[in-house]
Amino acid sequence: MVKLGGSLADSPQLAGWIAALDGHKGPLIIVPGGGSFAEAVRAMQKTMKFDDDAAHHIAMVAMEQYGLALAALWPRLEMTESPSAISRVLRTGRVACWAPAAMALASPLPKCWDVTSDTLAAWLAAQVRADRLLLIKSAPIEMEAGLTLADFAHAGLVDRLFPHFAAAGGADIFIAGPNVLPDAPAIFARGEVPGLAVRRA
Repeated sequence: MVKLGGSLADSPQLAGWIAALDGHKGPLIIVPGGGSFAEAVRAMQKTMKFDDDAAHHIAMVAMEQYGLALAALWPRLEMTESPSAISRVLRTGRVACWAPAAMALASPLPKCWDVTSDTLAAWLAAQVRADRLLLIKSAPIEMEAGLTLADFAHAGLVDRLFPHFAAAGGADIFIAGPNVLPDAPAIFARGEVPGLAVRRA
């Protein structure tokens, strides 16, 4: 499973990551980030004064908007809403892109800004029993062995709830930035994961 950062939406890196991911061997689920789509929700919440429950819902719809934009750029990508729909898409050899609103709103997940697309990806990884979760970021990632999920949360590279949900889900966690993009196509083609393997604790 791969969470494709929303901050890549207006980055020249996006096309390279899509091309690299398209060469991945095996089933692939994409969780779209929020990025500028979600930032627009934050701005409108300040203006309109709607509550965090509404903001959380609208932000997940913003993730779906990014997913739809990705699907327009990536012919093999198909929007899905549930584990059963994800399975159906994967059986066809296509790439599943999760639209989170319906499934996440029906869950006990907190409805607040602390739950970003990173935590939603970790939660979905647990629901579908994914073995590996890769977070692709636009910010450079230090390839320093021994870093923990808490280290990344403290640095603001993942949200503060992500370490809890990632540890509970059990998937191996990887984080990749632009520094590994040149090698990513070959790594994905081998069925491996680019980026830094992150310790849970």
